[in-house]
Amino acid sequence: MNKNDLICNLNKIQTTDMGVDRIKRNLRLSNIDVVEFCKSKITKENCYIYKQGKNWYCEIDGIKFTINSFSYTIITAHLL
Repeated sequence: MNKNDLICNLNKIQTTDMGVDRIKRNLRLSNIDVVEFCKSKITKENCYIYKQGKNWYCEIDGIKFTINSFSYTIITAHLL
């Protein structure tokens, strides 16, 4: 699998209510659509995307996103 597999399934990316809270807390975000924020970062040309085990990892702008490769659920995001 390469990063195009994730990009081609961008419309499937989602998260849970707990995921929204976790991502907002970890990235210090306030009133923002977390899923759209993540998608906008992931689609940037300089985003480093790789798959390890059951997850996709996306690193850009000092942020690392973890996305489940089967459900396309954003599990978490952390500042690097």
